[in-house]
Amino acid sequence: MSARIGVVTFPGTLDDRDTQRAIRVAGAEAVPLWHKDKSLAQVDAVVLPGGFSYGDYLRAGAISRFSPVMETVIERARAGMPVLGICNGFQILTETHLLPGAMLQNNHRHFVCREQKLRVESASTPWTSDYTAGQEIHIPLKNIDGRYVADERTLDALEAEGRVVFRYLDVNPNGSLRDIAGVTNEAGNVVGLMPHPEHAVEPLIGTGRTDGLGFFTSILKKLVNA
Repeated sequence: MSARIGVVTFPGTLDDRDTQRAIRVAGAEAVPLWHKDKSLAQVDAVVLPGGFSYGDYLRAGAISRFSPVMETVIERARAGMPVLGICNGFQILTETHLLPGAMLQNNHRHFVCREQKLRVESASTPWTSDYTAGQEIHIPLKNIDGRYVADERTLDALEAEGRVVFRYLDVNPNGSLRDIAGVTNEAGNVVGLMPHPEHAVEPLIGTGRTDGLGFFTSILKKLVNA
């Protein structure tokens, strides 16, 4: 049996089908999950995709954090299940406190949509093992609430513990502190990032780059070899 990776859909999710396709391109089985269902349908990992869940009312991800499916995601993540949050999914993960910090509106107060250069800072997570530390990749970025912030103590801890997974290069598109584009939890199984790897898995889509495919091949190898 192939690895089963769940993709959660909330009201306002935009990139669930793109994420499912990226999973299939990598060779795994994509399993749609609905926000009102507590069951994770026996998946091996979960992706919280991008979009504007609940219209980003209150704060981005603040309402989705209380969806029934998130009760199970939080429980399983704390038990070690790999979880990836992309853009709005990253925002939801900070709201659940599965990841530290918070996401605020971009410092220039405008929506940004661009191809973004990143540096892989950590290749030791289940989602990044097919990359190498220091590797530079290009991933599409689209957000208005993408500014990562945390207190200095938290930022210092993330740096010291190697938990900054991605950093913006050349341009900081949203004012994120220390150019942080993605982080992981202490156990390393939960990763969140603002750019969209699911939009860079096939040469005929987007900018023609496939730099995002490594996220999905990484988790597939992790699950197959577990």
